[in-house]
Amino acid sequence: MAPDKTVKIFRLSQVTASIQATIQKRYSSHFWVTAEINRLNHYSHSGHCYPELVEKENGKIRAEIRSVLWKDDFARINQQFITQLQTPLKDGIKVLMLVKVAFNPISGIQLQIKDIDPVFTLGDLEREKNESVAKLKSEKIFDLNKSRPLPLLPKRIAIISAQTSKGYSDFIKILDTNPHRFTFFHMLFPAYLQGDRSVDSIVSVLQKLEKVKDHFDVVAIIRGGGGDVGLSTFNNFELAKAIATFPLPVITGIGHATNDTVSEMVSYYNAITPTQSAGFLIKRFEEFSVPVEEAVKKIQREAELKLSRNKELIRQSVGSLQSKTRTAVRRNSESLMSEQKQIAQATRFHIRSAYERLQSFQERTSAAFSQRISATAGNLTKISEVLKSKSLVTLNEQIIKLNTTENQLRALDPENVLQRGYSITKHNGSAVSSLRNVRSGDTIESILLDGTIKSKVTEKITDGRKH
Repeated sequence: MAPDKTVKIFRLSQVTASIQATIQKRYSSHFWVTAEINRLNHYSHSGHCYPELVEKENGKIRAEIRSVLWKDDFARINQQFITQLQTPLKDGIKVLMLVKVAFNPISGIQLQIKDIDPVFTLGDLEREKNESVAKLKSEKIFDLNKSRPLPLLPKRIAIISAQTSKGYSDFIKILDTNPHRFTFFHMLFPAYLQGDRSVDSIVSVLQKLEKVKDHFDVVAIIRGGGGDVGLSTFNNFELAKAIATFPLPVITGIGHATNDTVSEMVSYYNAITPTQSAGFLIKRFEEFSVPVEEAVKKIQREAELKLSRNKELIRQSVGSLQSKTRTAVRRNSESLMSEQKQIAQATRFHIRSAYERLQSFQERTSAAFSQRISATAGNLTKISEVLKSKSLVTLNEQIIKLNTTENQLRALDPENVLQRGYSITKHNGSAVSSLRNVRSGDTIESILLDGTIKSKVTEKITDGRKH
């Protein structure tokens, strides 16, 4: 329906100008707002940022608005975050901002950010940390990983880290170059240790490791250090829960000297640095090896002392034994000579008797073998004659069968069929076996013994009926 001619019509620019004037009048000053930076949207070529701001409740977005952070303000605020929190502005953190509502006829309503308080962000991280601790304790799993049995000598280590992390390289270096030359087996399971994907990445690796837990003694989470905001990942409840409930002891070497994160609190052992984590494992071996080495030395000393004491006793015993042996040998010499003669005579007698029995057995055995060989030879001759006879009969039968088959095949030879007065009819090179193969007017060939006749089909007759 068309508007009435008396109705005033506005241009779009007039409407946007009115909205802009209204907003400028209503929101004439700056004010503080809390929100989460969903995406920072920093453009390096211009230096400006266009953050997407959201407010979430139970994981769902309740409010969302675009904003702008100009180049100079961004540089100043970003430097404050790096100085105070050791981390730059980034996605996924909650902030307290000094803003002003602005309206642009093209880009619409947005918040112009003038300043951001880094202290608020740090406090929000502390609140998240306290909430995670309280929830873990309410579920009675806060100290669960600390109760996992650590092997006496934990040699097989699964490492969760980034391959390019300096903390990881320091950890490996300490393990592999320990002065005692203890040998460790270690395997890297790469994961993101900071940023938006870090929680899901580490939890996913822990889930995979749980399937092969029997191949390892301990899990080490190694990171190269960073500020408190950079460590916010390790205050996440889901990650801390995955560590607390993991079936193997988890040691952490996050690499910072500030307050412990929740993940470090629930781990079996928490070291300030990756090198300290490696030192913890090496110390287990040292605590085991030192008493063993001392026991070995003590055993060696006791053994040397006993050997020294008993050496003289053995020497004295050997001398006494030699003297008594010579006396016993002299006393029994004549008795031994007499027994030797008796034994020699008895041995000769038994040898002669055994030789005579062997000769008698040999003669009987030879006669029995001769009889058996003669009987076997006769049987073999008879069997040979029977086999020859049966083979000739079978061979003659097969020759007769072959001749019969050959005659049948020759009778079926097309040339022999033609000699008996028959012919072969073809159409288009194929044999005609039925009236259905040809039609009236088709040219057909009749092959005879001495040549070929070509003819044309004028009519087809079946049972006296023409077609």
